[in-house]
Amino acid sequence: MYRFFIQPQLDKFNNSLIGYELLMKKKTEQGWRPPHNFSDVPSHTMASVLIATTKLLSLKIGSVSVNINRNQLMDPEVRTAIIEAQRILRPLRLVVELTEDTPDQNWPNSQLIPLIKDFIDYGMDFSLDDCGTGVNQLENIKELVPLASEIKFAIQNFGEKLRDPDIENKVIFWRDFSRKHNLRFILEGIEDDNDDQLADSLEIDLRQGYYYGKPRLLKLEPDDDKF
Repeated sequence: MYRFFIQPQLDKFNNSLIGYELLMKKKTEQGWRPPHNFSDVPSHTMASVLIATTKLLSLKIGSVSVNINRNQLMDPEVRTAIIEAQRILRPLRLVVELTEDTPDQNWPNSQLIPLIKDFIDYGMDFSLDDCGTGVNQLENIKELVPLASEIKFAIQNFGEKLRDPDIENKVIFWRDFSRKHNLRFILEGIEDDNDDQLADSLEIDLRQGYYYGKPRLLKLEPDDDKF
């Protein structure tokens, strides 16, 4: 069984909630866990759970973010569900985050771009998730940047704290890259006071992490237990 958990995204300097990210997890004998590979989630399941979840999100916030990888972006059933989710959420804005997961095949950006533009035409925002890792290295995403409204950098992907000088330099690079291209920059993986204070010193306002709120389960109707 699959479900979405929601985690808050904050504007620290304005002390405001800007949105939620939907994080898919699978119920296992050990509890709720992220799928080992998101490409293993059946397209129909992801589509059904996404639509059922968005029906519950009549939240007074700016946006709801959903992660997809390149395989899912190329799947017509997933794209149709995302468009339907935006219709249900309106006037809330859906942000489609393209993850760093390595796809089953090397989809060229020329095939991805028209599909991303379709989402934008439906009023969605496009986000590049976990930049600097996986297939979301700078050389791979340069052609996608003009379509983006947002870039995200995840500290936890590097297995180090933000106070590590190498990680700090990476954060500064992507922060400045985002500013140069007039993009929102969200720093993920803030876990403690030290992370929070260093993000303050780097003048990063938009943040996400356990320090501000752990993902919580969105319970669906009993009839939706088949997903």
